Amino acid sequence: MDPAGVFATSFEADAALIRTRKQWLALALFALLLIALPWLIGPRLLAILTVMLISAVVAVGLQINTGYAGQINLGQAAFMGVGAYVAGALAAGWALPFWLTIPLGGLAAAAFGFAFGLSAVRIKGFYLALTTIAAQSLFHFSILNLPWFGGSNGVTLAPASLFGFELSSDRSLYYLCLTLTTVMVCGAFGIVRGRHGRAFIAVRDDDVAAGMMGINVVRTKATAFLIGAFYAGIGGAMWAYFVRFVAVDQFTLFHSIWFIAMVIVGGMGSITGALIGVFIIKAMQETFVTLGPSLVSYIPSLGGDIVYSVMNVFLGGVIAAFLIFEPRGLMHRWNIMKQSYRMWPFPY
Repeated sequence: MDPAGVFATSFEADAALIRTRKQWLALALFALLLIALPWLIGPRLLAILTVMLISAVVAVGLQINTGYAGQINLGQAAFMGVGAYVAGALAAGWALPFWLTIPLGGLAAAAFGFAFGLSAVRIKGFYLALTTIAAQSLFHFSILNLPWFGGSNGVTLAPASLFGFELSSDRSLYYLCLTLTTVMVCGAFGIVRGRHGRAFIAVRDDDVAAGMMGINVVRTKATAFLIGAFYAGIGGAMWAYFVRFVAVDQFTLFHSIWFIAMVIVGGMGSITGALIGVFIIKAMQETFVTLGPSLVSYIPSLGGDIVYSVMNVFLGGVIAAFLIFEPRGLMHRWNIMKQSYRMWPFPY
């Protein structure tokens, strides 16, 4: 719903994502804030924001796969790991630049995800979830047993470089991740607002009816997994250059569950909701990490393991509460508040 007095006079204006001058101004101010943040905050907060940007790419891919296409995916961390390992192996073994290894990592993850997406053609729900968990197990088994990925020793990368300048500082890595995240998020908006997005929504709502309307259900489901895995692979490659060391224990089933939590908290079927979910979940995790040592110092009998367990229990309770009381996420609640504000004081 547009603000009062805003009327589209062309199809382009009606289909535009940003429709008013105030929205353009808000977007410009937000972009300037993101650009200026490295000069306003310390290195720890900057590292947290960089991790949020990387997680945002992975969560947006999962949103397309699960939120829009309705394909349950509990293997997003495995697809992220494929992208990280492929990018790391190409950078360490072949000395390829990051502007080649990152897309190649995404393509490798897309191929891996597409193979599992083909199984989504005939199964759904609980059985599809089990299949994606199998992807997680297959990833771990392959990495630990294939010699060119370093096995349990992991892969160490050199810093990314551009025109002879090493991107090894916190600020340069932040700007690299900010640029890639912006491109991927803009691409996600283009996908979900185009014919592929409409096909995803139709298959999610009723795949039988979608097939009767002429939508190729097999191709649509496989494409959803391919796109979601591609985004995860890009995020994994970004992670590889951020930490400059890739190990198999960085991509576990628990990480996949947290990505699902980001989508649930932010709101299923909303790209912006996925970004909000990333911010909320990561902020909560970092709050526990920051307050945990202080709590242990005041009550030594608790121990670090108890604090870590309490963090997981609390975050799990938050997810359960959203599923019970706000299953459509924070973005749905925000849309209701925005519509109520625009219609006030009229109750209809």
